[in-house]
Amino acid sequence: LSPDLQTMEQIRRIMRPTDVPDTGLLCDLLWSDPDKETQGWGENDRGVSFTFGADVVAKFLNRHDMDLICRAHQVVEDGYEFFAKRQLVTLFSAPNYCGEFDNAGGMMSVDESLMCSFQILKPSEKKPKYQYGGLNSGRPLTPPRAPTAPPQTQAKVGKK
Repeated sequence: LSPDLQTMEQIRRIMRPTDVPDTGLLCDLLWSDPDKETQGWGENDRGVSFTFGADVVAKFLNRHDMDLICRAHQVVEDGYEFFAKRQLVTLFSAPNYCGEFDNAGGMMSVDESLMCSFQILKPSEKKPKYQYGGLNSGRPLTPPRAPTAPPQTQAKVGKK
């Protein structure tokens, strides 16, 4: 979202590929973040773009006759995270992002009836660079257990 965004035509008119400017509509579409503490538009801790509140989400959805904003480009712990009474969802598909975060990744599927399903991608176990075998160093290590199926969540999206 962006305080400069008035029509969907503005998004359609963005030339692609392009470099992302330091300010303006394209910068905001990439870098603006939802914030529970913000009403309207606020300053972003990232040092670029803005934060926005639930009121901005509701106004945008109403103006454009939409039910849900799906966004990305922000690490969320469980792979996906709702905001503004489930009117916005942030997806982040890279588990254990850059080896720095212990986050899960998330995927969202939308079926013909607009039911949204989420799959969680858990980070794999971190392997140490050097393994110490201890007293039985000639013996191979026990392999880890096979991963279990990821949990799934569903949410209905559509006009009430």
